[in-house]
Amino acid sequence: MTEAIINLETVNPIEFFGVNNSKFEILKRKFPLLKLLSRGSQIKITGQPDEVANAQSKISQVIQYLERNGHLSENYFARILGDEEQEPITEDPATNDILVFGPNGRVIRAKTKNQQLMSQVSEKNDIIFALGPAGTGKTYTAVALAVRALKNKAVRKIILTRPAVEAGESLGFLPGDLKEKIDPYLRPLYDALDDMIPSDKLNYYMANRIIEIAPLAYMRGRTLDNAYIILDEAQNATDLQLKMFLTRIGASAKAIITGDLSQVDLPKNQRSGLLKASRILQNIDGIAHIQLDEADVVRHRLVKQIIRAYDKEQVREEELEEKRSQQRQAPTHNGI
Repeated sequence: MTEAIINLETVNPIEFFGVNNSKFEILKRKFPLLKLLSRGSQIKITGQPDEVANAQSKISQVIQYLERNGHLSENYFARILGDEEQEPITEDPATNDILVFGPNGRVIRAKTKNQQLMSQVSEKNDIIFALGPAGTGKTYTAVALAVRALKNKAVRKIILTRPAVEAGESLGFLPGDLKEKIDPYLRPLYDALDDMIPSDKLNYYMANRIIEIAPLAYMRGRTLDNAYIILDEAQNATDLQLKMFLTRIGASAKAIITGDLSQVDLPKNQRSGLLKASRILQNIDGIAHIQLDEADVVRHRLVKQIIRAYDKEQVREEELEEKRSQQRQAPTHNGI
C-alpha cells in the first residue's frame, strides 16, 4: 500500500469537487479500489502503487485543465477520468462563454453573440470600440475582460474612466469633495467590479492603485502602459478628449471604448467625438469594432421594446425633418 497527497491550491476547490461533492463522487467511482479523502484543499489517496499513480495522473490533468480554463463541467470531468484511448480533452464547450469567476464561485458569462465576439476579438486586438444601446452589457463585459486579464497577470493594473458630464445638475452644487462629486458618474463601474472581485480584495486593489477609477480629464499627460483601460460612456467625450485618450495608450496596454451614440449628454454646441473616432479608425489593424444591438439586451424584457420604440421614433423624426427641408428648398411661384 502507498499513500499520496495532492494539493488543489491553484484551482477553485468548488470547481474541482463540484456542488455537493458531485465531481468527487465521480472520482471515487472511477477508482473504487482506492481510498480517497478530501481535506480542505488537499486530496489524500491510499492504495496499490499502480492505482495511486494512475489516479495522480488523472487528477493532474483535471488540475491543469482548471488552471487553464477556470471551469470544468461534470461531463468533461468524467471524460478526463476516462480511458487512455479516449481523444485528448482540449476545450469544454461549457467554458466558451465564461469571462471570469466572481466571489463565491459566481460565473460571469458573455450572454449574447456580440458579447462573446467582444471576448474573442480582445485576444487579437489592442483597441476595441464597443457601441450599442443601454442594457447590452458592453460596459459589464469590458470590465469582466479587464478583470480576467488582471487575474491572468496579462496586465499589472486596470484603469476605468469616463467623462464626468453633467446631466442637468451642476457638479458645483453637489455636496462633498471632488471624489464624492464624481463617484455617482462612476457608479456603474463600481457595481461591475463588486460582482467580480471580493470586497476585501477590491479594497486592496483600489488602495494600491492596481484598479484606478478616475474622470477622463485626469488622463491628460499620462502614459497608460501595462494596463487594461476602459473608457466608458465615450459618446460624452469631445473630439479632442477622445483623441487625447487614444494617444495615452502605452505599448503594452489594451483599451476598450464603450458608448451609446443615441444618448449624448454634451451641450448642444459640442459634438461627440465617438462617431468620428469610430469612423476614421475603421481600417486600422489591431483596432476592432463591435456593434451591439437590441438582441444583446440582457436587462428587463421591456428594455428591448423601449429601444425599438425610440429607434422607430427617431426614424420618423428624421423623415419629417427631411420633408421640411425639401419644402424649404422648393422654389416658390408668385402670381403676376
